[in-house]
Amino acid sequence: MNKRAKGTEYEDFAANYLEDMGLTIIFRNFRCRLGEIDIIATDKDGSLVFVEVKYRSTQKYGSAASAVDIRKQKIISKVSDYFRISHKQFEGRPIRFDVIAFENNKMFWYKNAFEYSGAAL
Repeated sequence: MNKRAKGTEYEDFAANYLEDMGLTIIFRNFRCRLGEIDIIATDKDGSLVFVEVKYRSTQKYGSAASAVDIRKQKIISKVSDYFRISHKQFEGRPIRFDVIAFENNKMFWYKNAFEYSGAAL
């Protein structure tokens, strides 16, 4: 299985898990000129949740969660700005940034994995 197919498989698993936990998936692989967000969902409390999914088959280059470094956090924050500006129905909602990491055949869901880092476009 190639890397892209493997990533899609884990994103599917993460999306299904989030739905089982009561979130509503509104977008998958949202792309714009600034970057991509794997999953965008709404939580039961109305929050808009931006989720980065990471998979690592080995810890050779660090954990899956650690791959969401400050550079990646800034990209996700900027893409979230673009999403909220271009989808007015979601403006004003509280936002949250989660990471779902797959390591050693285990899944870890980090709610509020990082704070917004960026300024509106």
